[in-house]
Order: sequence, then C-alpha cells, then structure tokens
Amino acid sequence: APYTDSPIFPQKTLIIFDEIQECNKALNTLKYFCESAPQYCIIAAGSLLGVSLSQDDSFPVGKVEFVQIYPVSFKEFLAAESHELFDSVERINKIEPISAIVFNKLQQVYHKYQISGGMPAAASASLDNLGTLEIEGQLQKILNAYALDFAKHSPSKNIPKITAIWKSIPSQLSKENRKFVYKLVRAGARAREYEDALLWLEHAGLIARVFENTKPFLPLSAYDDLTAFKIYLSDIGLLRKLAKLPADAVAGSDLFMEFKGALAENFVLQSLLADFEVIPRYWASGGKAEIDFLLQYNTDIIPIEVKSAYQTIGKSLTEYNKTYSPKYRIRYSLNNLKADDNLINIPIFLADWTKKLLLIMKR
Repeated sequence: APYTDSPIFPQKTLIIFDEIQECNKALNTLKYFCESAPQYCIIAAGSLLGVSLSQDDSFPVGKVEFVQIYPVSFKEFLAAESHELFDSVERINKIEPISAIVFNKLQQVYHKYQISGGMPAAASASLDNLGTLEIEGQLQKILNAYALDFAKHSPSKNIPKITAIWKSIPSQLSKENRKFVYKLVRAGARAREYEDALLWLEHAGLIARVFENTKPFLPLSAYDDLTAFKIYLSDIGLLRKLAKLPADAVAGSDLFMEFKGALAENFVLQSLLADFEVIPRYWASGGKAEIDFLLQYNTDIIPIEVKSAYQTIGKSLTEYNKTYSPKYRIRYSLNNLKADDNLINIPIFLADWTKKLLLIMKR
C-alpha cells in the first residue's frame, strides 16, 4: 500500500522481503526493481548468514544500500523500560555525579539487561517481565539456530572448526588477558588451520575480533598485530548463555567474579561498535600494562579501561598516560560519573552515551 501522501514525494509502494537470504533469486530482483521499477521502495531483511556468505548466484552490487543492525542497545532497552530514567540520562550536560537514586535505578536496569542481552526476542521477554525461563528459552533457541546455520551456510570442511571456535569463546574470555589461544580450541591446533573458520564467524557478524595494537598512532589499523587478538560475541546475553552462566549469578555471586570482567568488556564493546561504528584495538606493553580497548575517534586515540565493579585500582591507564599523553582517557566501572584531568570515569551502564560525554568534556 502507498506509504505517503506527501506532495513533495510521489506515492510509492513499499515492499518488504523478509528472510531474503533464503532465496538468491529474490536477491537478484533488487537490481530489477532499482533499474526498471523505481516506483517501488524495497526493504530486504535477512541474516548475513546466507547473504554475504552466499556463493550460488551473483549479487546486485551497487544496487543495494546496506544498513547494519546491531542488537538492542542498553540505551534502547532503557528507553523501553523507563522513559523517566532515559530522560534523566539524556539531560546530562555536565561531567558530574548522578544522583544516588537515579544511579541505583540505572544499575538495576543494567543488571536486567546483562541477563537478557540485546537479542530482540530475549530483550522483549525481559521488558515484558515474562520471567527468566522465557528469556533463557529465547536465548537457547537463538544458539540452536546458529548451530544449524553453521551446517547450512558454511563449507562442510569448516563446520567442525567453526563449532569448536564458537564453543571455546567462553574459555577464551575467562582468561586474565582474554587473548585468543588456539590450544583452547583443540590441543595442537594451529592458526592456519582455523583462520578460515574465524573469518567465517567474523564475516557472519557473530563475533568481533579485536587486534592487538603495536603502536597507538593514526591510523590504528596500520599497526595491527594480526597474530594477536581477542574475540567477543555480538551480544552479552548470548555470551552469558553460551557460557552456561545462570541468570541468578549476574546479581553478584562470588563464584561469578572471574567471568564478570569478560561480560563487562563484551558489553562495552557492543556499545562502542554501535556508537562509533569502528572496531577498537587493545594495547599491551611487555607484560607491564594492558589497555582493554584503544578507540580512534576522529584524530584522537582514546585508551579505555573496563572494570566490572567498583574496584578501579590499576596502573595500565597511568602507564599509558605517562608514555603517550592522550587528550582523553576513559574508565568504565560501577563508580559514578566524574572527571579528573584527562580521565573520565563513566558508569558502565552509560557506555552508549560515550560520544556525548566526550563532547561535553571538549566544551
């Protein structure tokens, strides 16, 4: 049906092709619509599994505008959970502590988001207060569907390798330095055996690969160590479920402390990817210091430290500051919002507002 009666724009018919990855011929009709039937507006929704990875037919290059869809962000989750809390954050115009009442309520919503993550079905179940069993069920359905997609869309020789890498991710992130180690995938495994499987998962949008930076200069990508990297999942809820971490543990079990840092880093990475649309790097200095993320923002290179709780003691940001004197440093934690010279402490649940807070710092 026509979707506009505007005198400025002529009436057009909107057609939506859902799950378009299931039909390569439907993909190729996009070129026809663009060239021969411009009176139609076309939206095609589908998974990268089967679209960008398809090899059966040609793709209408130049006729399709891609829009990257990320998991539901905490910002979006908060807006649906509480307009009042969302508006309180949106009104922040100074780098100063948030009121204790608002801070505590935001932290409660953050813990709720840690359980469901941003997969739409799981997030909706959480927002609708359908209970933990429903959330867990939705997340498990997604993980099961991914396992089926591995077999459906990847070369058969890569299926065992993709599955092995996928299952190893919680173990990879549970280590102190989080660096990807092939022997955790399989004893005696070598990089050349698993590179295609890693690329497949990365290309499918299921993981993000964060390379080690050898020199924090512009552009960061020019100084990647391609042999050293960490991998994170696309969604914090899926990571929790894949790790078989019970929802109750998120509330603060002491047995959960080892993995809490991994979830916090995954959450921050999700926020940075959606907000800045760039994959950060990480930086290490001969075992003396390690920066969780390096973010290139315009001409600034910003070192980032992620703490899952209130404890912020660490020398890495200090060491980096002494060596490179960055204009800004960021620490995410459960401490309140504040600035100290070039260091801004951002409550971890405000990670989605990082760009805005940096602009406030610049004023």
